[in-house]
Amino acid sequence: MDARAILDTLVGLAEEAGVAVRVVRAAEGEPTPRSALCRVRGRPMLVLAVGEPLDVRIEAAVAAVRAHGVGLLEGRFLPPAVRERLERQPPDGSV
Repeated sequence: MDARAILDTLVGLAEEAGVAVRVVRAAEGEPTPRSALCRVRGRPMLVLAVGEPLDVRIEAAVAAVRAHGVGLLEGRFLPPAVRERLERQPPDGSV
């Protein structure tokens, strides 16, 4: 499974968990936005910045699924590459 398919699967899980997803691009001359899970008006939103590396966007999507989609994962088949990403220890040591 390639990285793009992993991201697409994670984004689908995040949306299923009730997380709004927004893909953003930097405007001309603006700094590149950062991919992250945040709250907008009290609701979770996953921001995916097109200018960032795919791995950074995947980690942001993993954070969204970990935070809001735990109940969706139990007893559900996920491609091994996706499950491995979800079970991998985060780079900064946070959960």
